[in-house]
Parts: sequence; structure tokens; C-alpha cells
Amino acid sequence: MDNFGNLLDGFRIAASGYHVAIMMAGVLLGILVGVLPGLGAPNGVSLLLPLTFTMDPVAAIILLTSMYWGALFGGSTTSILFNIPGEPSSVATTFDGYPMARDGRATNALTLAFLSAGTGALFGVVVITGLSGWVTQFALKFSSPEYFAVYLLVFASFVGMGNTSPFKTVVSMTLGFAVATIGVDTISGNVRLTFGIPDLVKGISFLVAVIGLFGLGELLQTMEEGLRFEGIHARISPREVFRTALTLPRHWVTLLRSALVGCWMGITPGGPTAASFMSYGLAKRFSRRKEGFGKGEPDGVVAPETADHAAGTCAILPMLALGIPGSATAAVMMGGLMIWGLTPGPMLFIERPDFVWSTIASMYLGNVIAVVLVLATVPMFAAILRIPFSIIGPMIVVVCFVGAYTVSGARLDLWFALLFGIVGYLLKKLDYPIAPMVLAMILGDKMEDAFRQSMLMAKGSMGVFYSNPLVGTITTLALLLLLWPLVSRLLRAAQSRPAGKTG
Repeated sequence: MDNFGNLLDGFRIAASGYHVAIMMAGVLLGILVGVLPGLGAPNGVSLLLPLTFTMDPVAAIILLTSMYWGALFGGSTTSILFNIPGEPSSVATTFDGYPMARDGRATNALTLAFLSAGTGALFGVVVITGLSGWVTQFALKFSSPEYFAVYLLVFASFVGMGNTSPFKTVVSMTLGFAVATIGVDTISGNVRLTFGIPDLVKGISFLVAVIGLFGLGELLQTMEEGLRFEGIHARISPREVFRTALTLPRHWVTLLRSALVGCWMGITPGGPTAASFMSYGLAKRFSRRKEGFGKGEPDGVVAPETADHAAGTCAILPMLALGIPGSATAAVMMGGLMIWGLTPGPMLFIERPDFVWSTIASMYLGNVIAVVLVLATVPMFAAILRIPFSIIGPMIVVVCFVGAYTVSGARLDLWFALLFGIVGYLLKKLDYPIAPMVLAMILGDKMEDAFRQSMLMAKGSMGVFYSNPLVGTITTLALLLLLWPLVSRLLRAAQSRPAGKTG
């Protein structure tokens, strides 16, 4: 009840005309940032952060969070229309969103993505409202072993629940882990696998890799197929947006499951990217239309978008309550809090309840505003597909290379984008999954750090991963998923043996 009263007080502050105007401006900037590959929410918030130094902390956090919501929404736009993820967490949306667009269902894909994202975000804010009173006690139980167990669960879910060959999935992950090790070892401080190239000290940006793997890789494949770009003359109308919106309740199981996965991964911090991949894998595993995934299955858009936004929203909670950012953008925001003279942690809820609860209230309003704004622009976005491929192809190349260069301003990134484009093309030709590789690049270094810190804590004992019920449960579930392909094969062999004898 105290939370409800505090939330009402937060709405009184956040719903002022000034703050609503800030929300709209932040959402529009965020959509632009999300649409531009290579920029992304963390970079966008970082660029905007200096402008907030003279602002009131409440107005400043509302501006940054609104930009965050807009970037998450905007990231799905280029994922669906061009197969170029505007955000790392939008990668999973490309798997079915882009095929839907190529089939002339761009409006359907965009509408489902935006409404699912809004639903996931709303679910996440409700969870924040309900859990903010005691989440600090739960989150304090997480240390390096728990973080490693969560990351292991994410990767094991790809092996255990994927429909592709487990061997190919592991190979793809291994490539991603290898790329993630390049640069400075954060535990020892040593430089590794740079081969004497100074620009490699900072590592290879996963955004550059994603732009190459998905943007340039798909372009190479499209060129091989004869420069065909199906579905570009689909007729777009607001009525189609409305009709698609009415179909959303049919996906209620996927919405609920993905929202729960997203909230879990946001609070414990697996992050939006891991949540979107895991949710997509679960949707594919439990769907009655498994063969449709990767070819334009609506659930393949609903699942990652819902989880992405639920996780992105819930990532704010551990940042406020414990000073543990659940995502890269939350980490940038936490830096802003410190600059504004606020200390993230449990005492923030006691010392500055107006700041905390107006921030939570602005999440409700900001997400509603974001959904309205992006839905209003669906016809404009979808109309882009009417442009002939002979024009859109070179534009995609330019956008990819500009986005790759924007990440850090290094010429070497342009070569890496081209290299990963070739790798993406080859992986698709050989039917190797790209998603596990991307996920390993994003989370590989975090997983390694958590494992090595756990080993230091336990003096090399693997028993640390069963040192308490929480980490033991997560580790056991991860191992079961990892071994599931082998177990299922043994079960099928055992079932077929008696049948062979009776025959």
C-alpha cells in the first residue's frame, strides 16, 4: 500500500506539462538513436548526459529514461525493414521481423513489435512498482557465482532448446567467445590476442560485428539471389495497423512468458539482449508452428520485443536499489546519478523518495507516449520498402559503414564490418546459427569475469556453484538444458529399440 501511495506522489511530479514535454522530446530522440545502427541507447544516453548537468535530477532522469524507451522502440525498425539491428537487443527481432517485411507484411511486423514492446515495458514497470520495497534484500544475494550461473543458463538454453544442430550451435558460440577475449583482460589487466595492433586493445565492438553479420551478410546473400527484394510494393494503411493490433491478444501466452523472462533477466542482470534471445528460443521451443520460425512467424517478433522491453525496464530497478546496473544504458544512467549528487542504493529510496517514485511514474507515461509516437509513424517506416533494391542496396551499405565508423571512429572497424559481413554470409550458407555467436560476443567477457571471480572466491573449488540454493538451482537447470540434446537422443534410442525387436 505504501508503494501505491508513493507512486501517486510520483505521478503528481511526472505528469506536469514540463516533464511530459521532456518525455516526448526524449522519446523522439531515442527513436532516432535506435533507428541509426551503430549509435544505440548507451551511446545516445552518453551523448545526451552532458546536457543534463544543469537540469533538476528528476527532469534529467526522465529525459534519459524516455530516450532509453525510444531507442528500444526504434531499434526494431531497422531490424524489421533492413535486417540491420539498431540495438544489440533487437538482433532476435530480425529472425522473423525481416522475413515478414520481405513477404509484404512490414506493417504487421512493426505493429506487433511496437505493441509487444509496450506490453513488456508496462509489465516491467508494474513489477518494479511491486518489488521495489523488498528487491534490495533479494538482489543482495547475487554475487559472482550467481551471475555466472545466469549467463550459463542463457547459453545452455540455445543448446538445449534450439532446433539447429547442437554441434553447430556450440561452434557458433565458440567463435563468439574467441572474439570476446580480444583486448584487455579485466581480471589481470593483461592485453591478449591483439597481435600488436593498438586499435585491438579496446576489443572488437559487438555493434560492428552485428552490423557486418546481419546488414552486410544479408546484402551479400540478397545479391547472390539476383537482387530480389520481395514484398516491397505492399500497400500500407492505418487500417492495417488497427487490424494487426486486434490480433495481439492471440499471443497472450508468448507475451506473458516473454515478459516474465525479461523481468527476470533485467533484475538479475542478464540484460535485454540475453532476455530477447532466451525468449525467442522458448517461443520457438513451445510453439506449434516451429517450422515457421525464421520465415516470418509473428510469435518470433512478439517474444523478443516483449522480453527486450521488460528487461530494459526492470534493469533500472537494481541500478536504483543497489547500484548494480542491469544493462549498459543503466550503467550510463548510474554515472549520471552520481554526477547529480545522488548515490544509488537502498538509502536512495529513503533519502530521495520523490526522485525514485517520479522516475517510476515517468516509466508508465514515457512508455505510453513512445507506443503512440511509434505507431503513428508505422506507415512512414513501412513505406520505405517501396524503394527499389537498386537504390536501397547502396543505401544499406552506406548506413552499415557509417554506423560501424560511428562506434569508435576507427578505420579498422570498417574492415571488421566487411569481414563479419563475409562471415555472416558463410554462416548462413552453411546453415550455422548466428545468434549464439552474437550473444557470446556480448556476454562472453562478463561470463568469463564472473567465473574467474568465483574461482578466486572459492580458491578454485567448483563447489561454489552449489554453495547456496539459489545458485545451485540455476546451475542445475543450466546443466540440464546443456545435456538435454544428449538425453533426448538416448531416450529416443531406448524407445525405438523395443520397436525394432517386435518388427
